[in-house]
Amino acid sequence: MFGSHYLYFLSHNLKSRFLGKREPLLAGFKVTHRCNLRCRACPFWRKTEGDIPYGKAVDVLHSLHQMGVRLLIFEGGEPFLWRDGERTLEDLIAEAKKLFFCVGVTTNGTLPLETNADTVWVSIDGLRESHNYNRGPTFDRIIENIRRSTHPRLLANITINCINVREIPELVRFLSDLVKGITIQFYYPYPGTEDLWVPWDERRWVLDELIRLKQKGYPLFDSYETLRALKDNRWKCHPWLIASADPDGTITRGCYLQNRAEIACEKCGFAAHTEISLAYDWHLGPINTGRKTFGFR
Repeated sequence: MFGSHYLYFLSHNLKSRFLGKREPLLAGFKVTHRCNLRCRACPFWRKTEGDIPYGKAVDVLHSLHQMGVRLLIFEGGEPFLWRDGERTLEDLIAEAKKLFFCVGVTTNGTLPLETNADTVWVSIDGLRESHNYNRGPTFDRIIENIRRSTHPRLLANITINCINVREIPELVRFLSDLVKGITIQFYYPYPGTEDLWVPWDERRWVLDELIRLKQKGYPLFDSYETLRALKDNRWKCHPWLIASADPDGTITRGCYLQNRAEIACEKCGFAAHTEISLAYDWHLGPINTGRKTFGFR
């Protein structure tokens, strides 16, 4: 028998198709822009907003739920730095778990990786030299934190850029024994970092390599359909499936870049957008990716 989440997703899909009721399913909530790193590729630590107060954050969670969101990911900055008095991110996670089917966290991995979140993504931007070029000398500390973590669904997320693209196959092999799964995305050229964008010939090369690694059994969670679709970005995007919340409490529906950067769809490499759009269109691989990533049985 389907669980309540499967019934919700089915109902959501049918209502959007036949009744035109378009509601987001997945939301990223940036609870702070503060970060303990100064990554070259990231535009968010440069922003000035402080941490969102606890009460306002809870209001945002309820607003997202009322919109239709059922998958919630806390982001930053570095979300584990969030504080409101004695309250920490774990307090927000506890509130979120009352509302959403799955609650995740994306982190730079420099802080201990013990949390009640259902899924944790640790950002790894290459092998030691490439990662440290972007994020500072943090690679060894992050790998040690991964080794020490007892979290049951600890994933690595790799943002592929022109510095690390050729070492991605080796990085996947290195990480495969350390984490439960690996997801990827391609770097989006925010202003001032356009040189990190991966040219199309390099993108196609690394995607072919990732497909081969997945075929060999390496724990790449990205579906074959998504890995193929990213080669030319001809997949149909359904941006309304996504919502974003910022530390000032603002909620935006649609593309992750909306109100954050110029939107250039032809340069998109946000694999999560690809995955959820293909899942909406009933591609079985992306549906299974969602099931594995968020722990649905």
